[in-house]
Amino acid sequence: MGRFTQALRVQVKVIKALMIRELVTRFGRENIGFLWIMAEPLMFASMVGLAWSILKGPQNHGVGVIPFVVSGYIPLTFMRHSFAQSAKIFVANSALLYHRQIKVLDFIFVRVSLEAIGAMMAYLFGGTVLLFFGYFPVPADVGMLILGWAIYVGFVLSVCLVLAPLSEVSEVVEKIIPVSVYLAIPFSGVFNMAAWLPVTLRDYLMWSPFVTGMELMRAGLFGDAVLPYYDIPKALTVTFACLVAGLVLCRRVRRMVAVS
Repeated sequence: MGRFTQALRVQVKVIKALMIRELVTRFGRENIGFLWIMAEPLMFASMVGLAWSILKGPQNHGVGVIPFVVSGYIPLTFMRHSFAQSAKIFVANSALLYHRQIKVLDFIFVRVSLEAIGAMMAYLFGGTVLLFFGYFPVPADVGMLILGWAIYVGFVLSVCLVLAPLSEVSEVVEKIIPVSVYLAIPFSGVFNMAAWLPVTLRDYLMWSPFVTGMELMRAGLFGDAVLPYYDIPKALTVTFACLVAGLVLCRRVRRMVAVS
């Protein structure tokens, strides 16, 4: 037990150090620095929400258009950035593998964690500001909102564990990662609720952890104003399958990465 505790402490220190290094490398110390990790998804979500409110009016299907779009687009931005950051991540950080405490999984975990933190900050800040001006509801069920976010983040992490090693062995995978984000949008539940779709299509979408996570987040935010459809066992099954596949791929690719 003592060895495990000591190893855990070392791993926590490694994660903290890699997070600081990543923030300084990507955002520097000038201007607003690491706050860009929050500002970027917030700006995108605000612009898309404003455009939708102009095109569709203040409400659609009984819920406010602005909070609906913002609550979906910020997680989508998190997914897009996480997928993009996972490409060629091992080669880019191969010099750090000289330190035996650092593992290839740390690189993926750090980048996904930073993107998740930035998205959460954007969600909280944007929601608070919009709530102040009367454009955002008070969450009806915080527990359901957190559960949905946890499922969403967990699936993104598991997919990144698959994409990262595959991008190291194939340039084709590296090139199609940006495209994969747009292909995932119809299966992400970002711009619609499952209740608005035909029953057959809805049943297929229940295999997407993105949809389950988004439906739970929307139910936690809007409460009785929406009718959520989700399948947590299916979401966890798919996530676990991707997680296992990703761990196996990372283990195999690690042998191919040369420490520079």
